[in-house]
Amino acid sequence: MKNGAGTAKSPAKAAAKSAAKSVVKTGAAKVAAAKAPIARAARAAKVAVAQADEGEATSSLREQVYEDLRYRLITGKIAPGVGISTRGLAQQLGVSQMPVRDALSRIAAEGAVDIRSKRAVMVPKMTLERFDEIMRLRTLLEPVAAVAALPHISAERLRDIRAADEATDAALGEGDVNAYMESNFRFHSLIYGAAPMPLANRMIESLWMQFGPFMRVVYGRYGTAAMVDHHQAAAKAIAKGDAQGLHDAIAGDIGDCADLMQDWERLNL
Repeated sequence: MKNGAGTAKSPAKAAAKSAAKSVVKTGAAKVAAAKAPIARAARAAKVAVAQADEGEATSSLREQVYEDLRYRLITGKIAPGVGISTRGLAQQLGVSQMPVRDALSRIAAEGAVDIRSKRAVMVPKMTLERFDEIMRLRTLLEPVAAVAALPHISAERLRDIRAADEATDAALGEGDVNAYMESNFRFHSLIYGAAPMPLANRMIESLWMQFGPFMRVVYGRYGTAAMVDHHQAAAKAIAKGDAQGLHDAIAGDIGDCADLMQDWERLNL
């Protein structure tokens, strides 16, 4: 009877073990199946983050190239009437031609360059009407931006403004046109940049992009030694909190610039 009972129990035990193993396997399969979407989601998230980082890096690079080209135009480092090489600019900046083309397209929309084809990009020829409009807009915008900036100019910023004025004086004395263009823009941008007027500041920079290349050529032909320096009057007005004095100094500076550049047409720029 014992042997018979023992023999009867063996298949039952085997069946129980088999069922237990099946349950374990099924449970493991269910767990694995449940984890699979999570793993896929995690991998997808990593890819998305990597793509976002790459996108941000690309966007940042495009902005850097765009701002660099804007600065080159503002300070006259890109001459009027000369073809702009996207390949040459790309090599100078250490980037591919794509962000350079993108930046030039944006700048063309602001009127600072003309794009006629991939190989025909240049600063557009100045006209009397265009020159007059640029100067009138500068006279309207810049004194207003300077006055709006006055309450926001700190002592530290005023020191920077005076340092830019000293650099401008040195450039005027030495006839260094490149240094003058850079320090002159720095002086003005330090003042206007303190104003809570981002749209006006962007408009002002767009205007500077359009006349900067011509300003550089005119100053290069005639020099800068005979120019009246209105910067000291502007800096003194800022120190005194004199809004009208600052307004008049900036307007006078723009007026002298317009007078000096009246000969641009004779230069056939």
